Amino acid sequence: MGKIKDVDAENHGKGPRSPKLCATNYPVSIAFIVVNEFCERFSYYGMKAVLTLYFIHYLNWDKNLSTAVYHAFSSLCYFTPLLGAVIADSWLGKFKTIIYLSIVYVIGHVIKSVGAIPDVGDSTLHIALSMLGLVLIAVGTGGIKPCVAAFGGDQFDEENTEERTKFFSIFYMSINAGSVLSTIVTPILRGDVKCFGGDCYALAFGVPAVLMVIALVVFISGSGLYKKSPPEGNVLVRVCKCIGFAIQNRWRNSKKSPKKSHWLDWAEEKYPKRLIQEIKMVFRVLVLYIPLPMFWALFDQQGSRWTLQATRMNMDFGGGFILKPDQMQMLNALLILVFIPIFDMGIYPLIGLCRIKLTPLRKMAAGMILAALAFCAATVVEINVIKTVVEPSPAKQSLVQVYNLMDSDVTVQFQGHTVFSNPLKPNEDPSGYTSLPLTGQSQLYTVTVIHNRAESKCELTFTERTAYSLFLHTAQTGDIVCKLVKDHITKSETGDAYLRFINTHTENINITVGTDEFYAAANYGISQNISLPRGEYNGVVCKTNSNQYHIDLGLLDFGAFYTVILSKKSDSLTIVKMEDIQANNIHITWQIPQYVFLTAGEVMFSITGLEFSYSQAPASMKSVLQAGWLMTVAFGNVIVLIVAEGAGMEQWTEFILFAGLLVAVSIIFSIMAYFYTYVDPDQLDKTFREDTDDEKVKSSDSKIKETVSLTDMPKQTKM
Repeated sequence: MGKIKDVDAENHGKGPRSPKLCATNYPVSIAFIVVNEFCERFSYYGMKAVLTLYFIHYLNWDKNLSTAVYHAFSSLCYFTPLLGAVIADSWLGKFKTIIYLSIVYVIGHVIKSVGAIPDVGDSTLHIALSMLGLVLIAVGTGGIKPCVAAFGGDQFDEENTEERTKFFSIFYMSINAGSVLSTIVTPILRGDVKCFGGDCYALAFGVPAVLMVIALVVFISGSGLYKKSPPEGNVLVRVCKCIGFAIQNRWRNSKKSPKKSHWLDWAEEKYPKRLIQEIKMVFRVLVLYIPLPMFWALFDQQGSRWTLQATRMNMDFGGGFILKPDQMQMLNALLILVFIPIFDMGIYPLIGLCRIKLTPLRKMAAGMILAALAFCAATVVEINVIKTVVEPSPAKQSLVQVYNLMDSDVTVQFQGHTVFSNPLKPNEDPSGYTSLPLTGQSQLYTVTVIHNRAESKCELTFTERTAYSLFLHTAQTGDIVCKLVKDHITKSETGDAYLRFINTHTENINITVGTDEFYAAANYGISQNISLPRGEYNGVVCKTNSNQYHIDLGLLDFGAFYTVILSKKSDSLTIVKMEDIQANNIHITWQIPQYVFLTAGEVMFSITGLEFSYSQAPASMKSVLQAGWLMTVAFGNVIVLIVAEGAGMEQWTEFILFAGLLVAVSIIFSIMAYFYTYVDPDQLDKTFREDTDDEKVKSSDSKIKETVSLTDMPKQTKM
């Protein structure tokens, strides 16, 4: 009975042995775990794909604040795994931790989705709900991150090591499959489905919430099949306590006791030598981690700065297929699936044939260089992209462009400045915005207009940091009229075009373009400037009090600003279409090189880094190094947060800064790697085993000597 009880105690909490899949050694329970991971990753990456554009368009934040909050959220997602690991190992166990934190995860998604409904409260409530939802999502996704993969590994019997290895490959595939699919689907839900009068962010966040509910239900459904190991204590907590005791003991006894060879040796009074030696090995690897956050600072900008760059590019692939700017992130996950076998079976063996020893640390340094090259490529793209962007004027300057709506050339002169030196032809596209210097925050200018040798003067007030269009036309009395209009010059982050009408007709005109209504008053009335999705607009209906006309606007291209002049000639309405701000003419395929470089860098840096960390740490310390690795990702996002909010640089110079910093860091890392000596953690087991055997031998010798000495002692006589 005693043996039976011991067996029961040993198996207590592990659950029944799971049946196998199709006569293989794969437990049925892993199917639930893989499906759960697919749905969870779909939920996370789908929500994150549209997050930056949500901040800009729905919460109306600027690019820098949106980038900062995006990376603050990403950083929090990599700090919270420490919390999840401690809860799982010290308190609830992996199974309960996954369930409870998944519930938190779902609540976060629901709150986030509700915050994206315009009818719910005001902008303050939307921001509050969004931030609360993101915090709960970060706690949920980060908390279960260290548990799910390890829980899947626990389902296998000890002898099924090959199947366990293949499981992790399948697990990794499910992560990337969820990522690819979600970054395709959620941007479509955001942009192609309209709700509440605009992009449907509530739906784009709601679908990931549903997927997370499915993930939770699927995971709970397999409950009866899982092996559930009870919590066994968290090694990370033990390591921290050991380090804390060593520091405390050294501080108290540094003057009284002799010096130790290593500061961790001060913990020998309370903790075993083996643990102390293992911590020393971990510290040697953690020191190498110090430069690594800079890689992640570049890598995680795919979802922020690179997505914003994509919004100012041409996304038309022909045949009616138009890519969304936030869908480009899927390229990373796709390339990962392609590059891993290419590097493992092609590039690394070829380098080996060239007799070049490619150690793990050298691979990581090369990965950093590739990521820096990715940002150099992004810089080249950015420099060409901003050629179509009109930058806002600085302090004590305005921007102005002039439209000549008269029947012949005009010359425009600004008092004291040569702004427009050449005559302006009638109905000609403006040559672009010209900078106009001001003496203060605003200035009254006397503008001289020369038409048919006759001069006319206009008094116009210009304000700093503002763009204007100056429309010149002839009144019914024959006088020259100067009409100054403030312009909106910021390009749409979704690639929309902007359109306005000038009505030279003597009747008011109502124009219907797609689902949008424009109104232009008679006699040179100017309509409001409205954004429209990129596309062909033909057969546009224009209504006056007496008639109805149809006009063809043609293509309104990505990011362009158009002014259309409507004129009545005979029985028809004619148009002159002007492009005020150039369309996005750099195609989004020019982002492919930067994604290729960055993904290749990820393969060489991230995968190799995890492999190196595991190979250099004792078995009991692998979770500590995993925590350290996740912390490098968290601190990398903190770096982006600081630069985005504090640097205030142009985007292309920021890209160059990040590339330069990573090159500098890779040099430092290479020097550190040069002095690093690779170790074999198994040697530690051997050493301590030998020490234990020596102690046993010494103990045995001592007992023998003691026995001999007792035998040789003279016998005592009784009194």
